[in-house]
Amino acid sequence: TRALLYIPPARYNPANDQCGPASGDLLLPQGASRLQQRVRASDSVARLGGDEFVVLLRRVDDAASALAIADDLCFALRPPFQLQGHAVTISASIGIALYPEHGSSETALTKHADAAMYAAKERGSDCAVLSSSRSS
Repeated sequence: TRALLYIPPARYNPANDQCGPASGDLLLPQGASRLQQRVRASDSVARLGGDEFVVLLRRVDDAASALAIADDLCFALRPPFQLQGHAVTISASIGIALYPEHGSSETALTKHADAAMYAAKERGSDCAVLSSSRSS
């Protein structure tokens, strides 16, 4: 089984407001580094654009394993980032889609991971949610 994790950090705009627009240029590489440090060498962390990241877990035993890794990624983003002398806190709502359960294409997996991310945001952010839908 493979898993796609969709990770748009929360509270990113307040960080920009607090430290200025250039802070995002500093925050994104630091956030990416924290994510990369928590996944295995066989996994991939990529920035989609803006402040959105995806993590491809090339091999997970089951949904519980994917959730455990996603929870660890949330934990990794919790400590404050140091930006231009300011401590900036962000969090993440992570949506998870499993291959092939939630789809066999990039589009289907992304759609399911995105829907799961919105479910995570509804729970109050800083958590991970597995897609509840099957591939159609």
